[in-house]
This record gives sequence, C-alpha cells and structure tokens, in this order.
Amino acid sequence: MPRTAVIAASLATPATAPPLRGDELAATAFDGPGGVAWDDEGALVYAGPAHALPWEPTVGSPDRGCLVPGFVDCHVHLPFVGWRADEFEARLRGVSYRDLHGSEGGIFRSSRLLREASDDEVLAFCRPLVAEMAAHGTTAFELKTGYGLSIEQELRQARLARRLADEIPQSCSITLLGCHAVPKDTDRADWVRAVCDELIPAAAEEHLVDQADIYVEDIAFSLEDLEAVATAAARAGLPLRVHADQLGPSGAAEAAARLGARSADHLNRCSPEGVAALGDAFATAAVLLPASTFFLRAGAPPARELREAGSILAVATDFNPGTSPVLSMAEAIGMGCTLYGLPPLEALSAATANPAWVLGMEDRLGRLSPGLRADVLLLDGQTFAQAPYRPGHNPVVAAWIGGELVAGDPARA
Repeated sequence: MPRTAVIAASLATPATAPPLRGDELAATAFDGPGGVAWDDEGALVYAGPAHALPWEPTVGSPDRGCLVPGFVDCHVHLPFVGWRADEFEARLRGVSYRDLHGSEGGIFRSSRLLREASDDEVLAFCRPLVAEMAAHGTTAFELKTGYGLSIEQELRQARLARRLADEIPQSCSITLLGCHAVPKDTDRADWVRAVCDELIPAAAEEHLVDQADIYVEDIAFSLEDLEAVATAAARAGLPLRVHADQLGPSGAAEAAARLGARSADHLNRCSPEGVAALGDAFATAAVLLPASTFFLRAGAPPARELREAGSILAVATDFNPGTSPVLSMAEAIGMGCTLYGLPPLEALSAATANPAWVLGMEDRLGRLSPGLRADVLLLDGQTFAQAPYRPGHNPVVAAWIGGELVAGDPARA
C-alpha cells in the first residue's frame, strides 16, 4: 500500500478521544483546505490544514469536497435474511408494531426466515448489504443476533456474524441479543434463565461475541430480566447494551446507567429521570436511532434534553428488515439533524467517535488523528453540513479503510 495524501476544501473530525459530551461533542472543522496523510501500513500520520501535509497530495482538490472519519454504526441487526415490506404496508393501514409483533410477524417472522435459510443463503443475502454500507461510508459497525430465538439458532447466528466479519473490510463488533423476544411456547423466566446459564457462557467461551444486549419493553423483557442478563454478561466478561424506552418509559435508561451498560438505545420514551441518569452516567451512551423514529412515525426521544444533561450521544441506523430498513449513516445523520435538532458537527461526532467508543474501537478508529487507522471519507460537499442537508443523497466520493480504497472513485474528486 503506497503512502497517500488527500486534500479537500474542508476537513472535520472529533477533536479529542471519546466519550464526548456537552460542548466537547462538536467536531472541529477546518474552513480552509484540509488534508490527511497515511503511511504504507494504513495508519494516519497527519490530519489538519492542507498546507502542513507531510507530502504532496495525490488525491482530491483544494476547491472541492470534505474529509471526515469513516462512519461507525453501533446499532445494526445484521445478519438477517429476507425483507418485510408487507408489514410496512400494514402499518400504513393502521396496524401497530405491537400487533405485528404478536401475530407471527416482526421478530418472529425474521426468526423463521433465518431458520429456513441455509448458512450460504444468509451470507449471500448480507454481502451486498455490507458492500452498500461501505459505499455509503460505514467503515465499522455492529453485527447483532436476536433472530435465533433458541440456543442453537442464536449461536448459529453469532457464528454467521463472525464469518461475515472475517471476510469484509469493515471492522465489526458482535453483540449477543439473546433476550430480543420470548420464543413461542416458552415461559419468559425459563428463557431468561437459559440465556443467562447456557447461551451467554457458550457464546463467550467460543469467542463468538463481544457484547450482550437485551430488549426491555412490556412486549419483551423486564427490568428484573435486565439485572439477570447484566450479571451473566459481567460473569462472562461481556459489556452490556440495552434496548431502552422505545415504546414506553420502562425505567430501562436509569437501570442501564446504574449497571454501567455501554449504551441505552432508542430512548423514544425516556423519562426525565432517565435523561438525568444518562447525563450523569460515566460509562453509558445514549444511542439515538432516528431512522427507526422516522420509519415508525414514532415520537422523538428527548435528544436536546439528553445533550443538555451531558449525555454521551451516538447516532446509528438500527438497520433491520422490519422497523428501520435504512443502512446509510448519512441518511440517519440527516434524519437526526432534522428530527432531533442535532447540529451537523455534533452529529458527526455522534456518528464516528462516540459509536466507536460504544463498540470498544476508540483506540483505533472514529477520528482523523495520527496513529489511528486511516478510515477516511471524502464527501462531495464543501462542508460536512452538506451531508445532512441532502438526506437520501449519498455524499461519499471515496471511502478508505486502513488506507485501502473500499468504495467510490477518487478520480471524481
């Protein structure tokens, strides 16, 4: 790999190591020409004003484009197989998410599709989606189980996630969402015990997963179940993630903060007490999922209050076949700016450095900083604000992971 320097009209990056909150959240932007350079091993050696580049740029123009870190998507439900467009049509007719969930649709339908597909069919379905994510600038992301709904199938989905992660250019963190839904004809308490006593230890012993997650909701799992999963995850050495307060104020945000979870995700119905708890939390990020909010026509989470309370904000896609079939981080950022009022430079940090921290990758990616991996995007706008200003448009001219071009055409720059 040759050493490379790229120049553009501007550059924006989180300025300091995450977790970032409050006034630290806004990325630093260079208004004049900016540049990045990386060595022949794909590590950044410079990021800043173009006039101080260590060697002549070979890519880009000082009059066009914006350089930013690669996007990091910390809430993704891949691997899955099959779509659920008819459920989208049903919701438009007034059928609720709750109704679909309870009628063999939703999670249960995706579980059936996964069981019926071969391993090769699942991976063949996922590969073009992962390539599309790269084309839209996602250079690292989460893979998540949750459609297995049995010990055997959850472990199978985790193994498929690991196989997929091993063959793609992006960095991946794999999350075990054993408590996503209660399997049919199974007692909830019995399933939680099986997850804690069998599934989590087996997945950890086989080194299949990096984190554990639970969906806390009145149609899913309770705060008591969260406590049990947290204990089992800690025993296995796995950080905790929590689907929290999506459909109602369950107290999951407060519990996630108290338990030191790495994140509380969704938060559409987060209570004032939950906002305060996340604002005070040292270790728990508030992960916002605006594409899910948009797609379900749900009420927005208290994003401004979370920011003002000092929460560690992150933005992710919630890419899944039922409630957020959106894989573009640029689109999620645009929705986050429009629906939640996030300023573009704060949204940039919430889509790069902070989610890298959520996934435990902050020591190698998420910022344009010497020594980190050269995960770099060249966007087509003069400033980063152009990206959320044009939702639905793919702003990525070129994407590099570790200095290797993975998407786009730098000749367009």
